[in-house]
Amino acid sequence: MEPRKLLSSLFYFSLLSLLSGNQQVVGSAHHRHLFDFRPSKLFVFGDSYADTGNLGRSVGRSWKEPYGITFPGKPAGRFSSGRVLTDYLAKFVGIKTPLTYKLRRVGGEYLSNGMNFAYGGTGVLEITSPLPNMTTQIGFFQQLIKEEVYNSLEIQQSSAAILVLSGNDYSSYLSRNGSVQGFPSFITQVVNQLILNLKRIQGLGLKKIAVTTLQPSGCLPQITVASSFQKCNGTLNSLANYHNLLLKQSVAKLNNETKETTIVIIDLYSAFMTVFTNKSDHLGSTMFENPLKPCCVGISSGYVCGNVDESGTKKYTVCEKPEAAFFWDTVHPTQAGWRSVYSALQANLQ
Repeated sequence: MEPRKLLSSLFYFSLLSLLSGNQQVVGSAHHRHLFDFRPSKLFVFGDSYADTGNLGRSVGRSWKEPYGITFPGKPAGRFSSGRVLTDYLAKFVGIKTPLTYKLRRVGGEYLSNGMNFAYGGTGVLEITSPLPNMTTQIGFFQQLIKEEVYNSLEIQQSSAAILVLSGNDYSSYLSRNGSVQGFPSFITQVVNQLILNLKRIQGLGLKKIAVTTLQPSGCLPQITVASSFQKCNGTLNSLANYHNLLLKQSVAKLNNETKETTIVIIDLYSAFMTVFTNKSDHLGSTMFENPLKPCCVGISSGYVCGNVDESGTKKYTVCEKPEAAFFWDTVHPTQAGWRSVYSALQANLQ
């Protein structure tokens, strides 16, 4: 990665973000409600920030120890020590966490809270075949409507959708290209596809939809390790800001074009930064002494949280108090981290 080149090409985008306005943004003091009604069903699309167990055991380290150490006490498919963003958003709208898509055939009352189609490691574009990207996930939802697992009237009157993304498209781009050349146009490609996904969900009858901004990607432990977890990378945060600016502008335009549908933006970037700045969950008692340092880390280069060698020996360490850490591994928050993000959002949603 060439931070100086990225900074020179994207610096002005972060300045432009200060000028963006007129969007309905969750986390802004001007908009205090996620939706103007309480949905009885929530349909979730996205990646590991939202996945509650769709990714298979054979490919997902979220099913390996020590994931799930806080909740439910064992690995359960969440990329965290416990609960993730989906759990807290469901809590906010007043329903139980939606069933994962892979368990859809259990039927009955388990379907009553909606469904989670998110798969860890996926993106907006086709970057992780055969894992289902967001477009494919929406296809799964469309098929369930066609099969009348959920009827159209139910979708229109009592349901909401949330689209969550953490930047896997951009990580994949960097790994393929080795540099940031062409990044601005690629960001536009990602956002354009995201808007097409929003339009497609609108076409399925959902009138209440939310989409998250990117978190400050320059603050992820996989980046801040270069500064011993002391400093965010402003260059990569400018990249996230540019994505978020384009997203907000595109959503504002889409809302103007489709008056019957409300699309709101859940501002994860601001929520994360609020927690980092305060170094605490200001609505609770959790204190993050160093919010950029992960709890579960590999013991040497090349090892990640959950890895073991051929004899089963752990190649990672876990901090003594996961509840006192914001980040769980190099990318994902702990349950305490997600709770603090939820609190930062909730402060403006009452």
